[in-house]
Amino acid sequence: MEQSEVLKRVIGILTEAGDYRRRIEENGERGGRDTEVGIVTALLNETMPRVEIPAEATPQEMATLMAREVGGAIRQLVGAFSLAFVALAEVHDSGRQEVSSVDVLQDLALRAEDLKGDGPGSATG
Repeated sequence: MEQSEVLKRVIGILTEAGDYRRRIEENGERGGRDTEVGIVTALLNETMPRVEIPAEATPQEMATLMAREVGGAIRQLVGAFSLAFVALAEVHDSGRQEVSSVDVLQDLALRAEDLKGDGPGSATG
């Protein structure tokens, strides 16, 4: 999965989580949690590679294989969540109250294709 797509999916998860929190605050509604979990599970299923471990593999060989095969996907996810966090934190720390978290996430989603990332805090880590 392309990093821009992972970022967009992370933004979707954060947006859903924000909506869920607002529903609870406004009217105590706790429904929709299964949908949120389903979105996270779908993202993990799509980003995590399938790994075949030979039956005769030692624990060390299994750990090395898993780190090699799954490490890139984990870096992708952590990079996307980190980028979203930094974008939200920058607006929060600047005190710009006229900009909502939804505004920040929408802007980040629109710019996702341009965010290839080459340095610290980049979407590709």
